[in-house]
Amino acid sequence: MPDFNSSSRIIITCSNRLSPYLQMGIAELGFKPERVFKTGVELKGTLQDCICLNLNLRCASQVLFSLKEFNADNADDLYNTLLDFSWEDVIVVDGYFSISSNVSNDTINNSLFANVKVKDAIVDRFRNKTGERPDSGPMLDKTVIHLYWKESLAEIFIDTSGETLSKHGYRKIPGKAPMLESLAAATLLATKWDRKSVFINPMCGSGTVAIEAALLATNRNPGLLRFNYAFMHLVGYEEKFYMDEFTRLEKQVAEVDELKIIATDISEDAVNISKVNAGIAGVEEYIDFAVCDFEETVIPEGENGIVYFNPEYGDRLGVEAELEITYKRLGDFLKKKCKGYFGYIFTGNLELAKKIGLKPNRRIEFYTSKIDCRLLEYELYSGTKRTDK
Repeated sequence: MPDFNSSSRIIITCSNRLSPYLQMGIAELGFKPERVFKTGVELKGTLQDCICLNLNLRCASQVLFSLKEFNADNADDLYNTLLDFSWEDVIVVDGYFSISSNVSNDTINNSLFANVKVKDAIVDRFRNKTGERPDSGPMLDKTVIHLYWKESLAEIFIDTSGETLSKHGYRKIPGKAPMLESLAAATLLATKWDRKSVFINPMCGSGTVAIEAALLATNRNPGLLRFNYAFMHLVGYEEKFYMDEFTRLEKQVAEVDELKIIATDISEDAVNISKVNAGIAGVEEYIDFAVCDFEETVIPEGENGIVYFNPEYGDRLGVEAELEITYKRLGDFLKKKCKGYFGYIFTGNLELAKKIGLKPNRRIEFYTSKIDCRLLEYELYSGTKRTDK
């Protein structure tokens, strides 16, 4: 069986451009990354560490634990090497497993073929050793084995996550064109919000940004909202590993009575969906929801918090000509009604962003799906900006 205290290479994947924020979360847990790249972070650790990483990270997709690195020029090399691996020490004989992969090899024109070769090697190993075999299929809710194969270098991992970590478990009703939870968390980490001052989210949609803000401010980690991971189905897994970490997460939750988050949307359906999602996340008491046009959102005076917009940007919803007017209104609203705040607009349409009419302090790069996006930051001075000579 795998030793949950034995160290190996861990690769934590994330969406493109999220790795700086993933690295922040990893460092907060006391781990030291050995390598950071565009779509992930590498470090050394144990399977028990993987449990901790799965339950805590807000910006991750998968936590992969390396089992074996080897050379494979073709599918036969892959099969023969994996046939000799002790899979009966990893996968429960009467259990279920699935295969995922990232393949770039000249002899393979379909990654699904590589998946089948891995599956065949595992099944044949079981039959040779035990006369039985576990079931297999596409579902990621049990044991998951991941193949990374580039040219002649191959590496086999346990995917300790299974279903992606980028979905945080509370959004049962997604609404229209929702922002992925891990992306929303990363954009919040990129702002100058102190997690104590007012957070205002007009155009809240299904509430993802406002809910992630409340989760951050109250120190609620994603592991509190999910109860099945692939690591739970490994040979040798002990529930105590998971329960100890889950209990630690429960104890670190902070009830912040003075926290004020305001979320509005012109759509009553969107606000109702947001309320349901906030209730599932356990943060509904911290968010004041209202149905109104964004210009009617109440902005508390004398505060210095955050105003965060994630408007439509034409590629998925709406008509661009109409959105030009909306973006100009956004700029006017920030300039006239949000003095003393920091304003943020997340958009995937840089031409529309020019209609805002304000010069951003920062343009922070992100992706949503394959769309090149920016989080634009505006410092909204309460008076005239002065520079001393």
